[in-house]
Amino acid sequence: MVMWIIIISLLLIGLALIIVELVFIPGTTVVGLLGLIFTVVGVVISYNHFGSDVGFYTLMGTVITTLVALFYSFRSGAWERFSLRSSIDSKVNEGLTGHLKEGDEGVTMSALRPMGKGEFDGKTFEVKTLGQYLEEGRKIRITSIQSNQIIVEPLNH
Repeated sequence: MVMWIIIISLLLIGLALIIVELVFIPGTTVVGLLGLIFTVVGVVISYNHFGSDVGFYTLMGTVITTLVALFYSFRSGAWERFSLRSSIDSKVNEGLTGHLKEGDEGVTMSALRPMGKGEFDGKTFEVKTLGQYLEEGRKIRITSIQSNQIIVEPLNH
């Protein structure tokens, strides 16, 4: 009786880990491999302890149960509430730099290391220096705008 509890526990844990790998965290392979190992160990123990007939039935039952569980996991949509529904499709400063031009002056809103926030005409933008580190509140000037990337330099006055 104890061996059946061990075998069933190994098979259920293996099945759960395989489903978690496929549905929740695809691509990690560690969880899926652990699930496969647990399942194989459960079937091997079944073969070794109870013989080839019981081992074969355990193997077929495990394969069928796994296929049915996977089918219903994906088919029922039960995992939809756990899945990410939104995506980020915007870009930094996309379409917002039209009114900015080289030579415009502003002030840093955060430390630039070498990237950070800068304010120009009351609007905040992601800005970048050419390697300088600037503290917050420092006056800056736009030296170039390259594909929505605003390059700035510190003002020396």
